[in-house]
Amino acid sequence: MKPDAPPNAPNDSKGSHNRPPLTYKDAGVDIDAGDALVEHIKPLARATNRPGVMGALGGFGGLFDLKAAGFRDPILVSGTDGVGTKLKVAIEAGIPDTVGIDLVAMCVNDIVVQGAEALFFLDYYASGRLDVDVGRRIVAGIAEGCRRAGCALIGGETAEMPGMYADGDYDLAGFTVGAAERDELLPRPDIAIGDVVLGIASSGVHSNGYSLVRSVVKRSGLAYDAPAPFAKETLLGPALLEPTRIYVKQVLGVVRATRAIKGLAHITGGGLPGNVPRCLPAGTRARLDARRWLAPPVFQWLRDVGQVPTDDMLRTFNCGLGMIAVVARDDAARVAKALAEAGETVHEIGVVERAPSDEADCVVEHADSLWRS
Repeated sequence: MKPDAPPNAPNDSKGSHNRPPLTYKDAGVDIDAGDALVEHIKPLARATNRPGVMGALGGFGGLFDLKAAGFRDPILVSGTDGVGTKLKVAIEAGIPDTVGIDLVAMCVNDIVVQGAEALFFLDYYASGRLDVDVGRRIVAGIAEGCRRAGCALIGGETAEMPGMYADGDYDLAGFTVGAAERDELLPRPDIAIGDVVLGIASSGVHSNGYSLVRSVVKRSGLAYDAPAPFAKETLLGPALLEPTRIYVKQVLGVVRATRAIKGLAHITGGGLPGNVPRCLPAGTRARLDARRWLAPPVFQWLRDVGQVPTDDMLRTFNCGLGMIAVVARDDAARVAKALAEAGETVHEIGVVERAPSDEADCVVEHADSLWRS
């Protein structure tokens, strides 16, 4: 006498043959959609080609010839980053077109502060269910970011992972490689007491602090398709999705033309207090005067609606400055002029002084003046 089978177990192999076959598409992965997206990506990637690119998109790895790019004694500089929860704003607002620019910006701005020219970029795009149109718009933004930075989009990965992401959600990560001549790396070792700090304007919130931004939006009760209280004739979603400014061509051009920039800092998570010290030598600090620049209206709105303390504002957001440069006092005026001629808005915001401890530091004075109208 045979024992009874468990209630949920197949009773025999013949019964299992009656079930419909499972395919990868049934499991949630559409290979045809992935192939279709790749066909959209190819011309976008080709449009970013620059000297040094070898081969075509579609291989297992991207190739790049440093000699063809014109370097004599190059040091490779790499960076990787994402867009953070700014993606949630893009998803909920239904605007995927500019987060690709943010993705490139967060990577290439990080390596330009070391004097490096961004050479090529690779992206990783993951979703629960691949939407070819959304993917195309995202990659078009990545290609536009690469164009602004002067680097080539030479590869990437598209992953469809049902069960990992909710329907409609997606995630992005980016990776860039650049190069600098060995004797042109930043920061330079001659940053000294009395040097001047120049602040270069941001385009807005950039890509940091969006968990707090989203909390403020929730408190405000506004939808992303409502008028933005801080920007005339603009909806809230597009206003908050203003892409991160890419500084590479402008700043690198001034670095090479003037040979006077001693150090640069990209103002990302941690704000001015967390990032300015990263380009300063031990035993020094930057003393910044917030009366020298004005935070864009979006920051005042975030502060007012969220009742965010000034210290939190400074350590969460760029508060109007996306990049800082350190120069000698005698070079400050000509570097500021060169940056302005390159299209940047520049302010002399502070000075390097001796720190009371061995660690590099940054002090922001008169910070509440940032919110003056």
